[in-house]
Amino acid sequence: MKYSVIKHFDVANGPGIRVSLFVSGCRHACKGCFNEEIWSFDIGAEFTDDTIDEIVKSLDREFIRGLTLLGGEPLDPKNQEWVCKLVRKVREVLPNKTIWCYSGFTYEYITEHMYKKLPYTKELLSYCDVLVDGKFILELLDLKLQFRGSANQRVIDLRKTEEEKKIVWALSKEEEDKYIKV
Repeated sequence: MKYSVIKHFDVANGPGIRVSLFVSGCRHACKGCFNEEIWSFDIGAEFTDDTIDEIVKSLDREFIRGLTLLGGEPLDPKNQEWVCKLVRKVREVLPNKTIWCYSGFTYEYITEHMYKKLPYTKELLSYCDVLVDGKFILELLDLKLQFRGSANQRVIDLRKTEEEKKIVWALSKEEEDKYIKV
């Protein structure tokens, strides 16, 4: 797996100050994507155990709230093994940090198809607290939305969703209502 950049102080991709990993490679090719330059799986630096150590060290500061995974596509089959290895290590060493994952795949597609076919998907998401799901749709762009670009995307609390067996939003009721109106 390759990655484009590690942002050690990111405030745009989840609550608080976060460390964000932008993985390389995405097959969704969403029109208007803010990160089109890393659609290729060959762009960026090689992701290694040293990269994991760098991210964990960066996360291990009191003022850092958590890790955000985005890209590219963290849940692409080509990226899952290394992303899973990273989040497993973060949970092991820093269990109180939150982990957010952005994916162009919907929660339903992930749980109904990817869980069955790919060896790392279920474990990987078991370490994540929040999933921002769905492709970016330029026609649904809304700059007022919190932590996402288009109104079709959801910010899902994964643990509560599993417990209640229905989608539970990680944001306010006001944010949820914006989505339901789409």
